[in-house]
Amino acid sequence: MAYLDFNATTPVRAPAAEEMLACLTGNPGNPSSVHRFGQEAAHLRETARKRVAAAAGTVPERVVFTSGGTEADNLALRGVLNPRQSRGRHLVTATTEHEAVLHTSLELGRSGWDVTVLEVDPEGRIPPDAVRAALRPDTVLVSLMAANNETGVLLDLEAMGSICRKHGVLFHTDAVQYFGKIPFVFEDLPIDLASISSHKIGGPKGAGALLVGRGIDVHPLFTGGGQEKKVRPGTENLPGIVGFGKAAELAVEELPRESRRTRALRDRLEGGIRTAIPEAAVNGENAERLPNTSNVSFPGIDGHDLLVALDLEGFAVSTGAACHAGAAEPSHVILAMGRSRELASGSIRFSLGWETTDDQIDRLLQTLPELVRRMHSTAITLRGETSQT
Repeated sequence: MAYLDFNATTPVRAPAAEEMLACLTGNPGNPSSVHRFGQEAAHLRETARKRVAAAAGTVPERVVFTSGGTEADNLALRGVLNPRQSRGRHLVTATTEHEAVLHTSLELGRSGWDVTVLEVDPEGRIPPDAVRAALRPDTVLVSLMAANNETGVLLDLEAMGSICRKHGVLFHTDAVQYFGKIPFVFEDLPIDLASISSHKIGGPKGAGALLVGRGIDVHPLFTGGGQEKKVRPGTENLPGIVGFGKAAELAVEELPRESRRTRALRDRLEGGIRTAIPEAAVNGENAERLPNTSNVSFPGIDGHDLLVALDLEGFAVSTGAACHAGAAEPSHVILAMGRSRELASGSIRFSLGWETTDDQIDRLLQTLPELVRRMHSTAITLRGETSQT
C-alpha cells in the first residue's frame, strides 16, 4: 500500500517512537512533582521544548505545548481576542483557512466579534493589498495560514506580517503544514503567534504547540493548574511531547534533502497526469506551494469514488482535509478558488513524504489514467440510460 496522504497525518518516525516508549515504560513521574521522578520528567519535557524551539527558530520560552494544531489555533484566537476587547472587536481571516481557524472565527462572529473573511484569487493566494484594505482602527488580530493544507499554496508571511506590524495589529499564522517542510525562523519573521503540530512531521498525534511572541499576553481557554506558564493548564502529555521534540529535530535535519526529493516526485506526478489526462487541472499550480503537495481536479469524476478506487488499487490519498473527510460537500478551499462545484467535487489531494518512492509514483501514473477513463465511461453510460427513460 502506497501512503500518499502525509498532509492528513504522518507515520511516527522510529527514533521518536523509541523515545516515547522509553518515556512510557521508564519514568512514572509527573513533571510538576518535586521529587526525583518529577524532576526527571520535567527534564524530558524541557528537552523536548528546546528541540521544538530550535526547529522553529525561536527560544524555549516561546513554546506552549498543546494537544495539537486545533487547540493551538483556538488558543491563539480566543486567548488573544477575549482579553483585548477594549481595543476593538474586529478579526481578519480568509475563506481557505483550516476549519480550526475558520469555524472558530465564525463562532466568534456569532458572539459579537466583527469578522472579515478575505477572498483568494484563482490560485488560492491572498494579495497583500487585500489584507491592508481590511484593517481598521478596531482590528485586533489577523489570522492567515502559512501553507494551505489542501493545495499547499504558501502565504507571504513577511509581507502579511509587516503590514500587521505597521498598523499595530497582531498576526497569527496556522503553520501546521508549513513547519518542517519549509525553513521557518519564528524570531526573524513579523509573526506574533504560530500554531504547529506533531503528527504532521513524524511525531505522534495529540501533541502540538503555540509559539507566542515576546510580550504577547495569551489567556487560557480553561482553568486549572499552573502548567505551561498557566496558559495551558493540565498535566502534560509527556510521551507525546517527547516524540514531538524528536520528530521536530529530525524534520529540520532532513528538510533540505526531503524538500528537493518530494518536489521532484510531485513535479513528475503532475507532469505524468497532465500528459495522460489533459483535462485534469492542478489547483494552485501557478502559486508558490509546499514541495510535497498536489491537488488535482478531474472533470466529470466524483472525487470520493476515485479515492475509493485508488484505495482498492493500493494508494491512500485524500479528497481534502482529513477533518471533514466523508462530508458530502466539496472542499470549501477549492470552491473559494472559484472552481465549479463539479470540479471541486472531483478533486484529489496527493501529499508525499519520506516514505514516498519513485516506484510508487510510477505505479500511480500507470493506474490513475485507466481508473479515470473507466469512471468517465461509466458516467457517460449512466447519463445515456437516464436520457432514454
